[in-house]
Amino acid sequence: MGRFKMSKLNKDYLSCTFLIMLLCWGTCVLCSINGLSLNENKLLYVPYLLGGWSPTIASYLSLKKHNRVTGIKDWLKNIFDIKHPIVSYSMVVILSVLFILPQCVISGYESGAPFFAILFMIPMMLLGGGLEEAGWRWILQAELEKIHSFTVSTLIVSVIWWLWHLPLFYIQGVSQYGENYFAFGLTVLGLSFALAGLRRMTKGVWLCVLFHCSINALSGIYIIHDNIMGNAAAAILLILCSYAFLKFKSAE
Repeated sequence: MGRFKMSKLNKDYLSCTFLIMLLCWGTCVLCSINGLSLNENKLLYVPYLLGGWSPTIASYLSLKKHNRVTGIKDWLKNIFDIKHPIVSYSMVVILSVLFILPQCVISGYESGAPFFAILFMIPMMLLGGGLEEAGWRWILQAELEKIHSFTVSTLIVSVIWWLWHLPLFYIQGVSQYGENYFAFGLTVLGLSFALAGLRRMTKGVWLCVLFHCSINALSGIYIIHDNIMGNAAAAILLILCSYAFLKFKSAE
């Protein structure tokens, strides 16, 4: 890997992201340790949601500080760059299937929301994870790739993204509570490669946002049983697919 380097923008972005996350989710963890869950005190949803929005908040603040955007309008314009060919949107569909199908087959699942609800859930997931991509892929991944290779950059992002999620596994009342953190890490690894591949191919983050919304919505429709083999299978397929997309792009 060589000497690890990180740009000033990435340092500022990560400092801001983790500061907000630790303050907000740290509050939730402390309450959970003392037997108070989100289900028992709805006020805890305030720090819980703010912690989840930390990558998005930090994205705007750090990009504005470094003069990469002129304001909110410019920031949103870069995120919602929806003009892409059909083939690019088809990649989101393929990756979504590769994410959910092996987990359903290998791990098994329970039905959650009806499938047609995905039409409503995907837009809702803009605030339920999708806009994280304004930070992880727009800033962190892109800046790392200026210094390191695609593979090394993606591995670094996957570890950081995985660590960022850690407090959720200790907050009573959230879906990650009590789940296998290491199995989740495999999922994060696969998704990191898929999202990095989308960003590299489309040179933007909109389809990363859409894919993130899609997988979060699908996770509410298919409630996957906890099984590390399903996570591993999905991760392998996503990684292979991301490299296949990049090879196809380079051959154009």
